[in-house]
Amino acid sequence: MTTPSRPARPPLQRRAARRRLQRIREGFIGWALRLSAVSAVAGLLLIMVFVFREALPVLFDPEIQKEAGLHAFFATPLWQPVGDVPKYGLAPLLIGTLKVVVVAMAIATPLGVLAAIFASEFASSRMREALKPVIELLAGIPSVVLGFFALIVMASWIQSVTGSQSRLNALNAGAALALGILPTIFTVCEDALRAVPRSFREASLALGASRWQTAWNVTLPAASAGVAAGLLLGLARAVGETMIVLMASGNAAIVSGSVLDSVRTISASIAAELAEVVFGSAHYSVLFFLGAILFTSTFVINVAAGLFVDRLRRRLAGA
Repeated sequence: MTTPSRPARPPLQRRAARRRLQRIREGFIGWALRLSAVSAVAGLLLIMVFVFREALPVLFDPEIQKEAGLHAFFATPLWQPVGDVPKYGLAPLLIGTLKVVVVAMAIATPLGVLAAIFASEFASSRMREALKPVIELLAGIPSVVLGFFALIVMASWIQSVTGSQSRLNALNAGAALALGILPTIFTVCEDALRAVPRSFREASLALGASRWQTAWNVTLPAASAGVAAGLLLGLARAVGETMIVLMASGNAAIVSGSVLDSVRTISASIAAELAEVVFGSAHYSVLFFLGAILFTSTFVINVAAGLFVDRLRRRLAGA
């Protein structure tokens, strides 16, 4: 004896059930995306609140201000936070950071921009497919590997060429740091150049300009906002980089105008000293104050880069 089969649901009911299931799925995906966005913003705000809260005693705690107030930061050219009379002069750290960043940008800027121009304007599609991954591969190399390479290989070579007394110096750290920021500059600049409408190039070539004149006088100016954004992002990476400069700069907190002398940067000081500092001490608060300076600097640079990218997008949208 056969059991009667259940009657199939009408097509309208099946479609309604599928629509309800799709709405539930889309609602879940929407809430998951909102939660991810809120979590990212909340994490950034919590980090910012923590860093600035730990740095506030430098500005408002009378006991800490006696030892490490704002007046002490520029009252001495020495950074000697450990001793009977601690000295918290920021001049050697600021100058050291500036020298390393200037060297890195001086090397990475022309290399990154010119490589981006070549890849977008002159290279064949096969060469571009080979060149771009090779340069971007540098972004996947850990900072500690670049620092180790600079410590063992680059430092000896630079000393033999320049004859410097310090094997680890600002030039060595800046050259290694340039390798770290080069992929960022190249990628953003190349994307900005390729975003320029093809009609710009065709009009320039139709007027008799060469390919190099077109690239230099037409394409590059049209993509100038995106190129500036790439340079700013590279600058932000250079300012905040820690491991490369910690291993390759020599970590000598001295005031000097020569790039062949050892230097100590802000980020390297935080990394080297924070693990051994006494919690709640003046030294502890000063290190977090330095961290707040780095955080603010990189935040402002990244915001400026975003504004340049928006400017490029609006310019090309109106072309």
